[in-house]
Amino acid sequence: MGRRQSDSELGRFALLALFLMGAIFCCMVYLFLSMVSKPNSITVDSVSELGENGGDVALGSEEEDGEDGECCGGIEHLELWGDAVKWGSQFNVNSSEECCMACKAMCGDQGGPCLCDSWVFCGNREACGLRFGECWLKKQKDTLEPDRKDSGDLVMWTSGFIFGEREGVVGLETEYGVLRIKLFPDCAPHSVAYILEMLQVPHYAGCHFYRAEDRGSFWDSLGNHVENAPFGPPFALIQGTLEAHGIIFKNIPTEVSHAVRRGSVAWIGSGPEFFISLANHFEWKNAYTVFGSVLPEDMEIAEKIAQLPSKQEVWSSINVSVLERPVDLWFRRIKSNS
Repeated sequence: MGRRQSDSELGRFALLALFLMGAIFCCMVYLFLSMVSKPNSITVDSVSELGENGGDVALGSEEEDGEDGECCGGIEHLELWGDAVKWGSQFNVNSSEECCMACKAMCGDQGGPCLCDSWVFCGNREACGLRFGECWLKKQKDTLEPDRKDSGDLVMWTSGFIFGEREGVVGLETEYGVLRIKLFPDCAPHSVAYILEMLQVPHYAGCHFYRAEDRGSFWDSLGNHVENAPFGPPFALIQGTLEAHGIIFKNIPTEVSHAVRRGSVAWIGSGPEFFISLANHFEWKNAYTVFGSVLPEDMEIAEKIAQLPSKQEVWSSINVSVLERPVDLWFRRIKSNS
C-alpha cells in the first residue's frame, strides 16, 4: 500500500505548483511584450502562404498576377475646388469611377499637363437631391496642392485627383540623395493625400529608414527572382516610418493593391510603416497598398542605403537587418522629373 502524503508534503507540492504557474505566466507576458514592441515588418508569414510542408511558395508569374489594372478612386466626403473645365450641372454620370475616367480622358498621351486634374462627383441620392449624378471636372492651379473647399461627414461630394505623365513626382530627401517618387492618386487617393499634406509642412522630423536588406543572391540587378532561390531573408527592401512629429497620422484605409515591383513604395498594413522594394516580389501577390514608385534612375540611392552598416535582429522568428544608424528623410517639392 502506498504511503499517504503528509500535510507538510502537500504544502510543498502546492508551493511548487504555484511557482511553476507564475513562471509560465511571466514567460507568456515577456513574449507578448517583445512581439508588440517590434515595428510592423515584412516577414515570410505576412506576405505569402507557406506550403503545408513549410517549403517555399511557388513564384507567381507576372502573367498570372496580371498587369495592374487601371484605377479610378476618390475620397468620399471631400469637395475639391478649382477652375471648372466641364460643368457638373450639364454633365451627369452614374458613378464616381465614370467621373474619374472622364477626367482622365482629358489627359493627352504626349506627356504634357492634363486639361483636367481633379473631379468632383455627387453620388448620394438622398443627400444630393437634384444634384445627384453631377460630375464636375476641374483644373488645379497647383497639382501638388489641390484646393479643398470642404471635408467631413456632412459633405455629400466625392473627389479625386489625377496626375499627368510628368506630374505628381515628389522628392524623398535623404543624406544619400533624393529619391524621386511618382505618386498614384487614382489608385491610392488617401495615401497620396497624406503625402501631399506632408509636402506642405516646411519642417518636420521623425520620418526615417530603420531597416535595410539588399537583394543578396536571390534577385538579379533588374529585380528578377533567381530560379530555385529562396525568397528571403534578406527580403530586398528598405523599410521605415512616415509618422512625422507634429502631423497627425490616421490609419490609411485599404486601397487598391497591386503587385510589388522593383521601386514600388507601399504601406505595411495601414501605415505609417512603409517600404521601398529593391526587387520584383510577385510572390507577395496583392498584399500591400502601393502608392508610388521610385524613378528607375534613382534606385541606385535606395541600393546605397541597403548597403549601409546593419545589425541582425529577430522579429517574430524572422531574421531582419536593422540599420546601425537610421536614415532621416523628408518629402520635398521638385521642379520636374526630367
